[in-house]
Amino acid sequence: MVAITAVTLDNAWVRLEPLTEAHTPELDAAVSDPDELFRWLTTWTPGPAGLADAVAQIVQRGRTGQVVPWAIRRRADGRIVGSTSFLDIDETNLRVELGSTWIGPAWWRTEVNTATKLLVLGHAFDTLGLERVALKTDHLNTRSQRAIERLGAVREGALRHHIRRPDGSWRDTVYYSILAGEWPPVRDRLTAALTADRAVS
Repeated sequence: MVAITAVTLDNAWVRLEPLTEAHTPELDAAVSDPDELFRWLTTWTPGPAGLADAVAQIVQRGRTGQVVPWAIRRRADGRIVGSTSFLDIDETNLRVELGSTWIGPAWWRTEVNTATKLLVLGHAFDTLGLERVALKTDHLNTRSQRAIERLGAVREGALRHHIRRPDGSWRDTVYYSILAGEWPPVRDRLTAALTADRAVS
């Protein structure tokens, strides 16, 4: 059984730092339109003080092993631009979910998302030896679905009325996955996109 814990990860484009409360001011600075940015995320809900409460809750869940959260630092300018996490961690069955990912709108359609996915998926498969990484999104979030599909993840189906949105409406959750045997071509696709400067986001 592997131990899935927070460690610093980096490549030529981004550095993923284990999330702490100290990242809060930089994360707040990356947010330009919280209603649009977090409308699909159940784990990131800004409060009157910005992201402080959300960060504190996620960091606490990280301490108990429920999640492994990172802050995303863009190497080109040194700025914290978003966050991503391992969720639904099952060390016995060698699987995690990759999610709660957001990137400030100023860095959409840049190298950040592609480089982040390359790092965390490489960590999951190449370092930890996991068998499965799942990704999920709201059935109305077509932008996220397109991005996941461009990674090469396989769409598995949808869980109907799976989660209530903040407004009380029901969300159908669309599930995707990448298996260990499918990782090499996904890794090659991500690497080619970064080296050709055509980010997958």
